[in-house]
Amino acid sequence: MRKQLLVTVDRGETRVAILESEGSPSANSGGRGRNNSDDWRVAELYIERRGSRSIVGNIYKGKVDNVLPGLEAAFVDIGFEKNGFLHADDVVFPGVEVARRGRGGRAKGKRITELLKPGQEILVQAIKDPLKTKGPRLSMQLSIAGRYLVYVPQGEGVGVSRRLDDKERDRLRRAAGKAELGEGGVIVRTAAQGATKEDFEREIKYLHKLHDVLQQRATETPAPAMAFQEADLSVRVARDIFSGEFEKAIVDDRKQHHRLESFFNRTAPELLERLAFYEDDEPLFERYNVDDAIQSVLKRRVDLPSGGYLMIDYAEAMTVIDVNSGSFTGRGKGAKLEDTITKTNLESAEEVVRQLRLRDIGGIIVIDFIDMARARNRDTVLKTLRKSLDEDRTKTYVVEISPLGLVEMTRQNVTDGVREIMTKPCPTCEGEGVVLSEETVSIEVDRQLRELAVERPGSPAFLIRVHPKVSSILVGGQGVPGPIVEIEQETGRHFHFEGTEALPIDRFEVVLEGSREDVEERALPFREGEEVLVLIEEPHMYNDDDGVAKLDGYVISVINAASLVGERTLVRIEKVGRSAAQASLVNPPEDTGSQDGEQHD
Repeated sequence: MRKQLLVTVDRGETRVAILESEGSPSANSGGRGRNNSDDWRVAELYIERRGSRSIVGNIYKGKVDNVLPGLEAAFVDIGFEKNGFLHADDVVFPGVEVARRGRGGRAKGKRITELLKPGQEILVQAIKDPLKTKGPRLSMQLSIAGRYLVYVPQGEGVGVSRRLDDKERDRLRRAAGKAELGEGGVIVRTAAQGATKEDFEREIKYLHKLHDVLQQRATETPAPAMAFQEADLSVRVARDIFSGEFEKAIVDDRKQHHRLESFFNRTAPELLERLAFYEDDEPLFERYNVDDAIQSVLKRRVDLPSGGYLMIDYAEAMTVIDVNSGSFTGRGKGAKLEDTITKTNLESAEEVVRQLRLRDIGGIIVIDFIDMARARNRDTVLKTLRKSLDEDRTKTYVVEISPLGLVEMTRQNVTDGVREIMTKPCPTCEGEGVVLSEETVSIEVDRQLRELAVERPGSPAFLIRVHPKVSSILVGGQGVPGPIVEIEQETGRHFHFEGTEALPIDRFEVVLEGSREDVEERALPFREGEEVLVLIEEPHMYNDDDGVAKLDGYVISVINAASLVGERTLVRIEKVGRSAAQASLVNPPEDTGSQDGEQHD
């Protein structure tokens, strides 16, 4: 698999994209892909905005706010609006055994209430960003990440990433064992593939220096405060994943390019030749179609090449992905239903993993594959899903396919994905995804008008602000009276309406109450005989020769104006109603005028 790293910086945000393409990586290919940018697919996206950086990896000097034995946890003030959550499993004190999750009877070691007290100052590290209504997740097991090693000051021994093959893991363990690593423990990272003892010794010295700075800041800084900040997005991604399988790291910002250059100089000089500065006029993300990928993560539907599609729905407790065959009906005249379903599911399994990585979806995920009759086909789909997940750096756990064709899985949720960063809940529906229908609102307005007449008996007329689609149902049209006629007869009151398309559909507001003359003076936008310049927007729905103009939701039917659609023209108001008026052309076209003359003779 060939890979590229793209970094683009704008005034308000830094964006990073990881591109993948089939084939073997080649450091000598130049990696620019100028003529083959369509060969690359966006695999992962990261966005970091100024003032709202991820806090994962940051270390804080916090103050214990509360200890809850029932939750086996403490809440720690680290200077944020919401306190951080520190579970007993993440409490670490040198030489002290801490009681872990006590679900299986009496746990050994000291309970959290014996180790932490309100007001106590402790060093904690953010291991999960604040998500939705929850504060950050914290741990007292501190770690400082480098390119090849993760230094764990309170740990011991050497661990090696399980994503490496057994032979390389053994070699790295031996190399790390021979190196002078000092006190504490280390974890050898996946990026350390091919690293030597000298690489480890050089990096551990740097990590020890960072730890010394951390200790000094923790001593001098009053709680709550940050004592250590993780690197910014571009350096973090380059440190964690940039390796020999990447052909290029292309950056369009001088400052970020210099930061990465300094980072590679210190950690991996051999990769410096793969760092390139982008100077072309065409935006970097446009050249590699990354902007299209960013827009795609905001959509529910994901189309598959065969004609099938995925529907991705986000809920509070989980994310549900539904697989549909769509227009795909199989290949050839002899195509069988089971084969068609299996092919769609196999294609979907690969695309599901791509979407999980692209959108950075975490938590519980349920995938509803199309039901397959044969166990062999179900196993093939599950195997394809798991194989695709090998490319995913985030920790996942997959359960077997259920008899209903459902796959349950979890994916570690550490920080907000691109969708969460770029969007906010709809202010109209508050994230529900639905709003009241016009008919439902009009029925509710009917009730409110009747109640209004009872509550305010001294006012003979009212001007009500509602959405135009609601008022059109109440008023009626085309010779068919609406409910307002019956309401006025029963209440003895007169009601007029105003409002624009910009109003929320369920808006109801009493704008004016008083005499009928006063309300009509305000409510009716025109007077009979008045001449108005209007834009003929569309032909009349029922009278083919007429045209329709609209002003803030008020409809004007213009006689013999169908030929003037898209043009501005002067009309004379002939008749005025609650929500609509009739008008005639002041200067009708010559052919229209002659036709009218013939009709009147």
